[in-house]
Amino acid sequence: MAREENIAAQERFAEGVNSGNFDVFDEVVDPNVVDHDPAPDQGPGPEGYKQLFGTMRAGFPDLEVTPEHMTATDEDVALAYTVTGTHEGEFLGVAPTGRRITARGVQIARFRDGKMVERWGSSDELSILQQLSATPQQETREEDKGLVDRVKDAILGEEERGGR
Repeated sequence: MAREENIAAQERFAEGVNSGNFDVFDEVVDPNVVDHDPAPDQGPGPEGYKQLFGTMRAGFPDLEVTPEHMTATDEDVALAYTVTGTHEGEFLGVAPTGRRITARGVQIARFRDGKMVERWGSSDELSILQQLSATPQQETREEDKGLVDRVKDAILGEEERGGR
């Protein structure tokens, strides 16, 4: 029963994202959820997800997350997904462009009693910014960057030098 309950909770979470009914997060996200990969400025618990997806929907009012592949156990749900939307509002300091974006992502979530209690994940934010012909607005000190950010910088540097 736990596996089916976890899948139902994950599907309910996605339904909240796609419909804009973020109150669903109160039902399926534990108040003490541990997010190992939070978005910049994402707060804790269900409110943090409301904030994150509120920002996303403000920039992309037709935001849709489409599951591409899902696998589940009695504790975890792993999901590969595609995010699509039309840039009709400001997003990360980028004025609306009217461009349609598509990005891929993965998430693994651990559930207990039908609520997400732990999450790991990654979406291709760099691809979104590239599709908007933008670069990240916030400067990060080199010593504060993680491995992924350093790799992104190296790739962008190669593209600017005509590589890749």
